[in-house]
Amino acid sequence: MSCRTALLTLSALTVLSLPAIASESRAITLISPPALNWIEPPEGVAFAALEGDRQTGSYQAMVRLPAGITSPLHVKSANMFGVMVQGEMIHFAEEEGVDNALRAGPGAFYKIPKGLAHVSACVSDVPCIAYLFQDGSFDFLPVSK
Repeated sequence: MSCRTALLTLSALTVLSLPAIASESRAITLISPPALNWIEPPEGVAFAALEGDRQTGSYQAMVRLPAGITSPLHVKSANMFGVMVQGEMIHFAEEEGVDNALRAGPGAFYKIPKGLAHVSACVSDVPCIAYLFQDGSFDFLPVSK
């Protein structure tokens, strides 16, 4: 994916959330990387909120995954859209398997549809950072085989 395509994708994701943003303020918001407020739960995947509250509804956030981390098979109740900023990730559906996983590096866009059993992993030597938009609240529902 070219940088132009990634920027267009990011612009489209921003438009998806414009109704919520438009009602709040007409000022430009800028959050530089050092100003991100990273919250790191015990499992090690950190979130930095940008817009909305991931516990109660749609949101935008930065997510940081430790290098080498692999999730168990799980589903989400809302669609997730992401743009990679740093590192390299793979996401694959249960029926595809890890051998068919495509790698997503900086600038790459991904969408994980709600209800799709999948695995996500940071496969780089550096932490993976991505911009996320989710059209509902965040959840992580493990799938047992």
